[in-house]
Amino acid sequence: MSHGKQFTLFSHKGGPNGWKIAFLLEELGLTYETIFLDFQKGEQKGPEHTKYNPNGRIPTLVDHKNGDFAIWESNAILTYLAETYDKEEKVSFSTGLEKYEQLQWLFFQASGQGPYFGQGFWFKMYHAEKIPSAIERYQNEAKRVIGVLDGVLSKSEWLVGNKYTIADLSFITWHYAAVNSLLDNYDCSKEAPHVDAWYKKMLARPAIAKVFAARAEISKA
Repeated sequence: MSHGKQFTLFSHKGGPNGWKIAFLLEELGLTYETIFLDFQKGEQKGPEHTKYNPNGRIPTLVDHKNGDFAIWESNAILTYLAETYDKEEKVSFSTGLEKYEQLQWLFFQASGQGPYFGQGFWFKMYHAEKIPSAIERYQNEAKRVIGVLDGVLSKSEWLVGNKYTIADLSFITWHYAAVNSLLDNYDCSKEAPHVDAWYKKMLARPAIAKVFAARAEISKA
């Protein structure tokens, strides 16, 4: 593995969670190399990856300037990067009650948005048997999660402490997937206008736009 850049990120071209880490690395101006694992070949379960991540899932991040420290689970990675490399708290909180509010939203993203949206995609696009009740359940749960966010964002510009943080960033990719593929006949600008405005504000950030542009190029390859 080349150590020319500080981090190696194990990711997947289509999977939402790996791109979340790229967002933060770009926001913090950190250098990284991404290795996109081929799930069709089972590379995520191969020894070159599982020696860093025994769960054999993505993302996994290796910090070469910190003794090749390896960490997995996307929101744990976001927390590690923020606490280690965002000392000026540009996009995070490291003290006070805001630190725990930030953690709260990271847990909600990991326990609510990610699993519900992921199961929605599975039953809509990949499950061998079409089960309309399962598709409906997870689409409704996706809408419920978006509704929770919309209620909070109707009273505040950002999720924590009136500034953009990793809490906000953590929701971008799964929301993108939901409004573009998972939810049928769903207009977020009408159904959840505060979420829609928040999401579009994040897409306009240079770091986020840069990663989405790279993702689009990679998807063409």
